[in-house]
Amino acid sequence: VDMSCLRLQRRLASDVLNCGKHRVWLDPNENSEIANANSRQNIRKLVKDGLIIKKPVAVHSRARTRAHLLARRKGRHMGTGKRKGTANARMPEKVLWMRRMRVLRRLLKKYRESKKIDSHLYRQLYKRSKGNQFKNKRVLVEHIHRRKAERLRSKQLSDQAEAMRLKKREARKRREERIIEKRRKMLTEGIKEDVEPGTVTGQQAQQVQA
Repeated sequence: VDMSCLRLQRRLASDVLNCGKHRVWLDPNENSEIANANSRQNIRKLVKDGLIIKKPVAVHSRARTRAHLLARRKGRHMGTGKRKGTANARMPEKVLWMRRMRVLRRLLKKYRESKKIDSHLYRQLYKRSKGNQFKNKRVLVEHIHRRKAERLRSKQLSDQAEAMRLKKREARKRREERIIEKRRKMLTEGIKEDVEPGTVTGQQAQQVQA
């Protein structure tokens, strides 16, 4: 029996096996027996006997595709001859900007939560980041360290100035006390020299000293 005469059997077998007609294998040595099967029940019996087989799905290998993608990740096949869109279409500037802003803002938030910067410096640096002042995270970190160093330096200078002011104030106060004491002593000694003994009572002398 010619294989072209088994069109009905192939159609029924594809329906029974739930696959396409091209995946149905009919035993070429049993064409006469297969030709007599004209119902789905008979086809099921032939499938059970092994005269009709459902062939496996043809392999569509991705090995070459994977190798190509791996090479592209390394930068191969990405030259000017392979490019179709503009640079902005291939990697939008907006996407790059969003990535940079998220990196900077994430860093600022982490530093604020860990108390490395206060809320005032956080807000100032947040606005400067939005104003495109920091091109990457390294520049922002260096700026933060520089600002903290400047703030520490100014605090040290102000503390030193305050200590110097206190020191001068204390020295001035001691000097004034010494001058007052010296004047009082000189005044007392002058009164003792001017007043003769016995002419002034002790109470009057105390009033004069006071």
